[in-house]
Parts: sequence; structure tokens; C-alpha cells
Amino acid sequence: MTEKMLTNQRILAVDDEPDVLALIDEELAEACPNCKLEKATTYEEAVELMISWTYDLVILDIMGVRGFDLLDLAIRRNFPVAMLTAHALSPEALKKSIEMGARAYLPKEKLGELVPFLEDMLHYESLPGWRRLFEKLGDFFNKRFGPDWQEPESKFWKEFNEKLESDGKSYVKTPSQKMGLY
Repeated sequence: MTEKMLTNQRILAVDDEPDVLALIDEELAEACPNCKLEKATTYEEAVELMISWTYDLVILDIMGVRGFDLLDLAIRRNFPVAMLTAHALSPEALKKSIEMGARAYLPKEKLGELVPFLEDMLHYESLPGWRRLFEKLGDFFNKRFGPDWQEPESKFWKEFNEKLESDGKSYVKTPSQKMGLY
């Protein structure tokens, strides 16, 4: 899937940490040497690039570069967006990312798995992409946020899970072992 999905894609990565951008560059260089990766370290640089070019994928840090403001711009420009975070790794930021139209929400500690997540973003539409993300990261979210992390926003998570299950596929392994969804 890597060759087909990421070959010749124009990707923008925005993060205020140069070492994170270097890791993204390294991951993408191995998986798709024909990708065109552009990088920005500030909100202003990112805005300039997003209004000047069209991107097949945008990877946005949440903190340090006004990631949610950039997400709003990227969505208005119809760019598929993955939110990438370490400091804003929270149920609230995950929910906001979904509500604003991001296609993925990735912990920075999973950067070594970036390519498969980006492939999924290109391969699946929004809800199926979120379904895949929760298949892969549901247990991670449960461990990181605690087993009842959806409770404060139970109505949102219940409705979101119902949308994800609307094709008849359940992503809750058993009633006692949730995959990150309410």
C-alpha cells in the first residue's frame, strides 16, 4: 500500500520542534522517496504555505503552532489533516479534532508508525479512517486516558461510536474490553 498511497504526494508538516519535523522527514523518506515534504515551524509559515499551495496531506502539531487554527484553514482548503501531539494528548483535544474535521489524531510517541496512519488517511474516508485509527489506538487511548475517559462527554462518544458502527462493524472487542470508544 505504501508505494501506491504515498507516492508523489505533496505533504505539509507543521511543528515548532525541528527534531519532530526531522523524524517525519526520515519516516517519509524511507516509505515514499517521491513525496514532496514541506515543513513549517511557525503558524505564520504554515498559513503562507497553505494559502499558496495544495496539499494531499497536512500534519499539524496542536501546541506551539496554533494547530486548531491551522486545522480550520486546512479544512476550508479541503486538505486531509492528521493532528499530531504530545502536550495536547487529551480526550478534549481528540474530540475537538474530530469535531473540526481532522482525519486522524496521532500521539507523537507513535511517530514510528506514521506512514501506516497516513496511508489510512489517503485510503479511507473520514469515518472509516477514524474507525481504523481506533482499531489501532483504542487500547493506547484507554491506557493513557483511563478506562472511563469517554464518560465526561458520553453523549458525543456514544453518537460517534454509533456512526462508526453504522456499517455493521463493531470496534468494541467485548462489552468489558472497549477499544477506545464509548
